Amino acid sequence: QVQLVESGGGLVQAGGSLRLSCAASGRTFSSYAMGWFRRAPGKERELVATITRSGDSTSYADFVKGRFTISRDNAKNLVYLQMNSLKPEDTAVYYCAAGLTRMVITPSSVNYWGQGTQVTVSS
Repeated sequence: QVQLVESGGGLVQAGGSLRLSCAASGRTFSSYAMGWFRRAPGKERELVATITRSGDSTSYADFVKGRFTISRDNAKNLVYLQMNSLKPEDTAVYYCAAGLTRMVITPSSVNYWGQGTQVTVSS
C-alpha cells in the first residue's frame, strides 16, 4: 500500500511559479513510476508529466513543455512538479500518481492516487 499526499498548491498570478510536492509512504517508492495529472473544471483528467522509477527519464504533455519540470528524490520518497510561467488555463486540481511499472506511467497503469491539490492561476 502506498499513500500519496500532495502539497504546494495555491493561488498565483499568471506568469508566476509554484512547486508541487508529493510525499509517498512506504519503503518501495523507488519501485514506482510517478506522474502528475490534472483535472480542470468540466474537463477530463489529463496527464501532465511522468518520471521513471530511477528518475532518468521524464516526459511532458505538449501544453506544459518548457514550463514544467518533474523530478523525484527516492531517498526522501518525494516527487516534485516545478511549474513556471503559469497560465490561467493551468488552473486545475493536480494529482500525484504512482504506478508499479518499469515503463512510463500511463492512466491505465496507475495503482495509487493522491487526494489532489488545487492550483488556481489568475489573469
